[in-house]
Amino acid sequence: MLSQRTGREKQQLLEQLKVYGRSVENSDPIFTEDQSESIDNEFLASRILFLTTYDTSLDYASLVRSNSLASSINAAITRHAQRYSKSAPSGAKGHNQPMELMALAETLKLVFNIIHFHTDLSPHFTPSIPSVFKILVRRGATEPPLTVPARELINVLLHLDLECEEGKKAVFPSFEPRTNARHLICILSRALIAYPPKELDDAVAPVLTLIRRIYEFAPEDVKKTMEEMLLPTTEERDKPLGKSNTLSSRLLNLSTSAMTPALRGSISSMLFELSHKDPATFVHNVGYGYASGFLMSNNISMPEDLVKANAPAGDAEGIPVNPITGQRLDREEHVQMEPMTQEEKEREAERLFVLFERLKATGVMDVQNPVEEAYRSGRIQELPDDEED
Repeated sequence: MLSQRTGREKQQLLEQLKVYGRSVENSDPIFTEDQSESIDNEFLASRILFLTTYDTSLDYASLVRSNSLASSINAAITRHAQRYSKSAPSGAKGHNQPMELMALAETLKLVFNIIHFHTDLSPHFTPSIPSVFKILVRRGATEPPLTVPARELINVLLHLDLECEEGKKAVFPSFEPRTNARHLICILSRALIAYPPKELDDAVAPVLTLIRRIYEFAPEDVKKTMEEMLLPTTEERDKPLGKSNTLSSRLLNLSTSAMTPALRGSISSMLFELSHKDPATFVHNVGYGYASGFLMSNNISMPEDLVKANAPAGDAEGIPVNPITGQRLDREEHVQMEPMTQEEKEREAERLFVLFERLKATGVMDVQNPVEEAYRSGRIQELPDDEED
């Protein structure tokens, strides 16, 4: 800021600073060996250290291992988390001042960069995992949902070792193992509504990645809760999947959206993982219309006999569903149509023939072209050009 001032303005500011420096109450020590609990000091120290993580010769391994940098950072994050404790004074509960949030954000960005450039130092910050989740969950929902410090909290969790014993206890706390996963999914749901499509790729990708990562090593009861919250429900199958105003419908639509090229692949991968990475279960959960693109692009074959052997007969109540749309068959609308003319039948047969040939060429399904089979069996007869009936 000072570099942008004119010479006269700089002189006035420096003179004013000199005046302030003469006052005892404004003259704190410039340096002390013990880091203080001042929010201003935390902000400045974290900002300076964050900037020195780029193109620097500063030995962060020594700062962490020999100069207690990680311990000081963990203590600062713990102090922030204590603001959300039930025992915290009502006037000091949560973050009430912008500088408090700015200091927390700078500290989290510093941790992110340290681990990013020095992955071997990650275990030194594991003690902060419970505090990070505590702040994230107890701050509740904000609008928009990924404002400071939510995005920084999520980003730092992506770099911390969540799968170690201490990490697992923090991710799945004994008092309610599902609370953190539920909150992250709620953030995801709100974010898909709050941000326009052009911002979703950057805004939502981290929280989606964190949800996928947690699902990988979650206990079975937590996995089941996550599947229930993210996959289409039985009630949604009253319509073709993707037509209702639910989180699963928004995810399905984004999985095929041209507006979110990075997000659509990540969403499809997550839905495949929620289906236990089984192609038949995946098709049943989301419908072949949404599943086909992912299966083909990842060279995942799904023989027809595998579908018949493994795909559930219907929804949770055993009611048959349309394998393409995912809708319950007893809820489909039956449209009355005029009988097709002979010319329309020929065009439709030709179109189906081409589509089945293309499907066979992909190798995704081992199918037999019904038009070709009908022709071989004599059920289709080639008529002379002058035939009218």
